[in-house]
Amino acid sequence: MDVFTLAVIAWMLVAVVTMPVLLRVRAPYGRHVKPGWGPTVDNRWGWFIMELPALVLMPLLTILGPRDKDTLTWLLTGLWCAHYVNRTLIFPFRLHTRGKRMPLAIVLSGIGFNAINGGLNGWWLGFTAPPDRGFPDVLSVLGIVLFAAGMGINHWADTRLIDLRAIGDGYQIPRGGPFERISCPNHFGEILEWWGFALAAWSLPSLSFAIWTFCNLAPRARNHHAWYREHFPDYPPGRRAVIPFIW
Repeated sequence: MDVFTLAVIAWMLVAVVTMPVLLRVRAPYGRHVKPGWGPTVDNRWGWFIMELPALVLMPLLTILGPRDKDTLTWLLTGLWCAHYVNRTLIFPFRLHTRGKRMPLAIVLSGIGFNAINGGLNGWWLGFTAPPDRGFPDVLSVLGIVLFAAGMGINHWADTRLIDLRAIGDGYQIPRGGPFERISCPNHFGEILEWWGFALAAWSLPSLSFAIWTFCNLAPRARNHHAWYREHFPDYPPGRRAVIPFIW
């Protein structure tokens, strides 16, 4: 087993170990921000800075690597960039969070997280992967459909939450669409995106990112769900946190 494969497997194991910690400790940003976590930065610029490595590293390594690229490689790179252009250049500056801050420690951990995921997937597509499968095939088509569906759900839910902050004071109970079943369809959509990407790419680095996305966002959704119940006595009792009818 080569060093790259061992590194990806180790990174997946870190995700599995991290998930129980995140279920117990609410990462201190967004609605869970609290003092005691050191210096802080503006919330919007914090998002921009910590998402930027993924936007830059993955396509750069893919392009610069000597491996021959075919249609599937460029489609995967396009999907990655579509997500991270939104997450880095658009989403942070849509937020109605003037004056809100996040700990610098969260930004630095986000930089590392996105640099590793972007680096692993970019290195695979630019340097290491075998020749592309023939496109289209069942895996790539299904993966792209799931990615697009997840991105649509994620964007719709983000927009709904942003609009709620614009028309009211503080947080409110979101309603409509997937919000009637789960507290965090934005996180559900992002989880669906990256599992779709993993299907389409069919690689160990893409699988590691899908596992990390679930291990990171599922606990975050559970924490949001608990927060809603703590702050809103009339919160709909039938909602789950992130997976409809299940969790």
